[in-house]
Amino acid sequence: MKIEGMFYQIESFIKNPTAGLPEKVFLFLSKMTPLIHIDLLIKNEQSETLLIWRDDQYYGHGGHVPDGIIRYKESIANRFRKVAMTELNAEVDFKPTPLSINEIIVIRTERGYFIFLLYECELLMPPGEKLKYKDNGNPKNGEWIWHKKYSNNIIKVHEISRKFIDETR
Repeated sequence: MKIEGMFYQIESFIKNPTAGLPEKVFLFLSKMTPLIHIDLLIKNEQSETLLIWRDDQYYGHGGHVPDGIIRYKESIANRFRKVAMTELNAEVDFKPTPLSINEIIVIRTERGYFIFLLYECELLMPPGEKLKYKDNGNPKNGEWIWHKKYSNNIIKVHEISRKFIDETR
């Protein structure tokens, strides 16, 4: 099969790339190109950092800052709105200049190369209580909690954000 035919065959699976890609297409593309990833650094008045528990096949289990991958032709501002609503059931504002820009290469075939943009954000409303960790044993995937300092139960890839998580306002 010619390259052009394969391209059209893959493209036929994509209905609306701005709404996201089918998982298999996304994973295929993530083998070929870096993904642009935004991280939301949210602090409260006590300089605690808002983290969300994650438990998946790519990162294992641990806390992470709210984050998301920018979609095709999506603005950074729109991705912030979607991440905040999806992961926190809240709205945020963000400073337009990233605190840090990092390249992460993970040794695996899928989702292995990222450009991480860490932004300072502010909650415009409290995060959804339904998603709050209730201190009843192990956190569940998607539950949020305020952290005073970087700890060993934060996913490894967020080591790049340690100084910002530990930093006080």
